[in-house]
Amino acid sequence: MHSTQRFLIRAGTCIGALLVTAGCETNPITGRQQLMIVSEGEAQSASAQAYAKTVGAAQIQRKLDTNAARTNRVKAITQRLIAPATSIVPASAQWSWQVHVIDDDSVNAWCMPGGKIAVYTGLIERLQANDDELAAVMGHEIAHALREHGRERASAAAGQGIAIGVLATVAGAPAGTADLSKLILDYTFNLPNSRTHETEADRIGVELAARAGFDPRASITLWQKMQQASGGGPPQFMSTHPSHQTRISDLQVYAARVMPLYEQARRR
Repeated sequence: MHSTQRFLIRAGTCIGALLVTAGCETNPITGRQQLMIVSEGEAQSASAQAYAKTVGAAQIQRKLDTNAARTNRVKAITQRLIAPATSIVPASAQWSWQVHVIDDDSVNAWCMPGGKIAVYTGLIERLQANDDELAAVMGHEIAHALREHGRERASAAAGQGIAIGVLATVAGAPAGTADLSKLILDYTFNLPNSRTHETEADRIGVELAARAGFDPRASITLWQKMQQASGGGPPQFMSTHPSHQTRISDLQVYAARVMPLYEQARRR
């Protein structure tokens, strides 16, 4: 191996180690160490830009909030979930929460950093999801934002970009700059979450739903419907997501744990 190549590899390893050491934060909900090079403000600003672009495109195509009753239903569920979300992460009370329904046959929903939510009509219509099941999906997606998974993944990508940029400069090549709003879009639509992120979002999502007075057991029927809709899905070792059966088994445990929260919410 050429001496320059060896130097670049060593330099890349050192830069990566420095980024991890300098940028790690302890998540107050999970206690897990997360790489957070991108600040919360940067993530939310990029998210707002990406969300405006996505919502704007749907509006131009006349696919945004086309059914008032359906949109009001989704917004009502969202409002019920926001209250327990802000009790778990108080800073989220200051978020500019937004939710829209997009006409799209995909069985999908998402929540960007800062509480920017979209639900696709395919999720509602194809799964014939009831309110408890919709709350399970939306609680899961909100949990990704509460646990800052988008910011964490954007930070990892930004860290790689910094290392590559430094190495490119050392090697005499021009360094490029990452578009943070594009990263947020990519991680929302194109790139799957890790198993760790999905399991964390499942568990806190069930708790959110229960605290909001939605039956947490609906998360189980929801994923059973998902399994049927996907024809069983790929085996776990071929996917970054947990297998459907692994996910359902874990949700059965956590739904049972939060049943007292659900019963308490129903009595209020």
